[in-house]
Amino acid sequence: MFLTKEIVVLTSLRSFFVPMKSNLTFPCFFPFPFPPSHPVPFPAQCAEKCVHGRCMAPNTCQCEPGWGGPDCSSACDSNHWGPHCSNRCQCKNGALCNPITGACLCTPGHRGWRCEERCEAGMYGAGCQQRCQCQNGAYCDHITGECRCSPGYTGAFCEDLCPPGKHGQQCEERCPCQNGGICHHVTGECSCPPGWMGTVCGQPCPEGRFGSNCSQECQCHNGGTCVSSTGQCLCSPGYTGERCQDECPVGKFGVDCSQTCRCENGAECYHVSGACLCEPGYTGEHCEVRLCPEGVYGFRCDKGCPCQADNTYSCHPMSGECTCHPGWSGLYCNETCAPGFFGEACRQVCRCQNGADCHSVTGMCICAPGFKGPNCSTLCPPGTHGVNCSSLCGCKNDATCSPVDGSCSCKAGWHGVDCSINCPSGTWGLGCNRTCHCANGGACDALNGECTCAPGWRGEKCNFHCQDGTYGMDCKENCDCSRANGCHPATGYCRCLAGWTGIHCDSVCPEGRWGPNCSLSCNCKNGASCSPDEGTCECAPGYRGTTCQRMCPSGRFGKNCAGVCTCTNNGTCNPIDGSCQCYPGWIGSDCSQRETCPPGQWGPNCIHTCNCHNGAFCSAYDGECKCTAGWTGLYCTQRCPLGYYGKDCAQTCQCQNGADCDHISGQCTCRTGFMGRHCEQSFGWAGRAWRQSNAVALNPLTLTVLTGLRRVPSQC
Repeated sequence: MFLTKEIVVLTSLRSFFVPMKSNLTFPCFFPFPFPPSHPVPFPAQCAEKCVHGRCMAPNTCQCEPGWGGPDCSSACDSNHWGPHCSNRCQCKNGALCNPITGACLCTPGHRGWRCEERCEAGMYGAGCQQRCQCQNGAYCDHITGECRCSPGYTGAFCEDLCPPGKHGQQCEERCPCQNGGICHHVTGECSCPPGWMGTVCGQPCPEGRFGSNCSQECQCHNGGTCVSSTGQCLCSPGYTGERCQDECPVGKFGVDCSQTCRCENGAECYHVSGACLCEPGYTGEHCEVRLCPEGVYGFRCDKGCPCQADNTYSCHPMSGECTCHPGWSGLYCNETCAPGFFGEACRQVCRCQNGADCHSVTGMCICAPGFKGPNCSTLCPPGTHGVNCSSLCGCKNDATCSPVDGSCSCKAGWHGVDCSINCPSGTWGLGCNRTCHCANGGACDALNGECTCAPGWRGEKCNFHCQDGTYGMDCKENCDCSRANGCHPATGYCRCLAGWTGIHCDSVCPEGRWGPNCSLSCNCKNGASCSPDEGTCECAPGYRGTTCQRMCPSGRFGKNCAGVCTCTNNGTCNPIDGSCQCYPGWIGSDCSQRETCPPGQWGPNCIHTCNCHNGAFCSAYDGECKCTAGWTGLYCTQRCPLGYYGKDCAQTCQCQNGADCDHISGQCTCRTGFMGRHCEQSFGWAGRAWRQSNAVALNPLTLTVLTGLRRVPSQC
């Protein structure tokens, strides 16, 4: 029998488990002392299935943690946990208890292994992970994070002060302040505006006090009262000034000195009531009645007034002093007002501006050219000038026209009488008096001097080439070159690298050209090829030198003259292939074999015929004629010149007295009348005649005729 699971073994007293392995074999009956009537028991059986557990004994379930009941089908209640729900939960504050482990799952706002503690200050919510947003000392609810504001604050986060008129806890208390008093948002205490005092700002300042909390003392004089809020003085009639310290100015009276006195003839006006105090000689409410008739004055009214009648308003009835019409002055009212004054007694100051004249009577301004208005303070409108601004300006190009004379002030970049002429080239600015500094053909803006660079240039003064790879106006174009050192900054033409040409520098230099853009001609000679980039010559075999202008030196041949010639016996080595051109008389690839030619023949393979004469020897090597004595010339066809003889005509003749010299042996042939080896001896008159022949040139034939003698050799 094979047992693969646990077997429950029953003894007479209790049951126990025997773990069995799958590879063990047992007999049908255990060797334990069971009563003969009992067979070996099988694993325990439960009448009802253990839902969340296992059967441990007949009808006995072992429940998993979190489950209870006879068949382990009932979940633990909220206060118990573990197998058979036998353990009591320790969780506080409504926390959930894990029915398996007993661990507490805290409700929001609590923490600790039993959830017995609230969240620490400033934190709230599930796991105490959220941070409170409350401000101004507000209390943060540890569960919801809701803010409970301190007195004087409101808002979701207690970020706002109580609204005006409210204060205290939750801003529910009403402020008692009156007359514009401001209530403290926390305590409700009133802060009174200037001019008020008291707990609720209901009491005005007492007389003579003003300001915040009525703390300042009024400084008003002459019966003036003080405004309780600002301290400003309200003056009594007849007084003015910041503290009511001044009487009304002459000619004014009453409250705020707002009324005008009507007193005449120099009478004084009382500054409080406006009553007139008349000068002697006048009477009436306004002192308008003259005691003496017009034209006379004095205590008895018996003196005539001295005033200029047309310019005089009146003559003082007591003193005779003249009161002039407006615009006149002087003791007798016979003088006009001084410049800058007008009106009665010329005491009023003209208000005209900008050099305007003032009418002496009315004070009306007579404006100077370029101005207008009641006091000539306004310039002529743009586009006009002159007296009364009646003339039109002729300036152009937004030039400014002088309102006085119409002259034009040109804008930058223009000049001329009417500003119609552009600044000359090279200048700019106001009056065209500034010099342009644009380099390399850059154009200068006549207004501000800014440079507009020519194609290929950049910079404030156009003194920098375009950056590599760009060209054209403002260097905005990109070069399109393949094998080039950039392009021309103005035109964009590619600056081809050495050895390349074409619009885009993508073509190799043609034969015979080299260098940048293939602009240089090759100087290589004798069939040499030219390097397109450097122009160096690749010499053909047999040549050397920078331009391959020289043949290989003697004894060398081939490419770069690297080969060594093997020609011997003066054989000539071909510098190209090293073949030997043998010297006459020699043959073989290296001219090492002698070749003999028959008489009259010479040269390689004896192919040439000698052309030597008069017994001359012909060289087998080069056919050169080696003349016999007495002969010379290329082919030995010429006798030695007169005076020479022998081998190579190298010997000089010694014959005298006109004797002939043999070109071969040098033997002298004497003329008639001479003898001796060198014809140095003479005989008879013929000899003397011969010696005198320098006077008359006689040839031998003539001499023979004259003397009857003939020439005989010097041996005679």
